[in-house]
Amino acid sequence: MNEQTLTVKECDGGSQIAVLALPRSSRNEIVGLQDGRLKIKLTSAPVDGSANRTCVKFLAKMFDVKASSVSIVSGETSRKKIVQFETVKPAQLLSRIAPFID
Repeated sequence: MNEQTLTVKECDGGSQIAVLALPRSSRNEIVGLQDGRLKIKLTSAPVDGSANRTCVKFLAKMFDVKASSVSIVSGETSRKKIVQFETVKPAQLLSRIAPFID
């Protein structure tokens, strides 16, 4: 199996990562990487933005930031999303993710 890496892009005052969201799962959790995206399971169904809200809250909790500083900037209606963290630098993001993807 090829070793995969997560690309973290620096943006205005923060970072962006690519996410693959799997709704309707039994629990919220990071399950690794797939095609360079952070693969996460979410309990919510993708109805009326519920899975997006769960995604934002879950990632904010995982990275110990306010939910208001996490946003989905691309892929609102897709499983493939780009998530932006307003106050987290790329190095901080990678260090927090590392235990879940190694």
